[in-house]
Amino acid sequence: MAEASRRLFLALWPDEAVACALDAAGLDAHRLCGGRRMRRDTLHLTLAFIGDVPEARLPGLVEALGAVAGEAFLLHLDQLGYWRHNRIVWAGCTERPAALDRLVADLRGSLAALGLPADATPFVPHVSLLRKAAQAAALPALGPVAWPVAGFVLMESCRSDAGAHYRRLAGWRLGAV
Repeated sequence: MAEASRRLFLALWPDEAVACALDAAGLDAHRLCGGRRMRRDTLHLTLAFIGDVPEARLPGLVEALGAVAGEAFLLHLDQLGYWRHNRIVWAGCTERPAALDRLVADLRGSLAALGLPADATPFVPHVSLLRKAAQAAALPALGPVAWPVAGFVLMESCRSDAGAHYRRLAGWRLGAV
């Protein structure tokens, strides 16, 4: 019998104010692009997709991630974009905080040290707002959304007939600047 596994990813999860602002931006974009809006309670910024991990490996993963020492930072989401290849409208930033890039590098390094998949593709910080969207001549302005990032989370993606929902497995605070 195959060992049970969980589909995992690391993310920044917005507080209620940031989630509401992103949800409103998604509604504005939806009026122009159609598609399927992401539910407000699922809005997040993926730091690293891990994939299927055997349950027996979770304690070691949680311990290793707890050793990552990043700094808190302010993320300014100030642009909407469209990816034609997968028809996604997203919110992103024109200036990436160095602390965000260091956090992603450290997390990928921890995953690689555990022998878990560490995404080799360049990190593009974004929050998906719409899926299966049409390309609009111009997207609405986003303005900017100030997101004080104080921690990151380990999430499980659970699939069902109703679509994916996410469950928080662990979370860590980032140090003061």
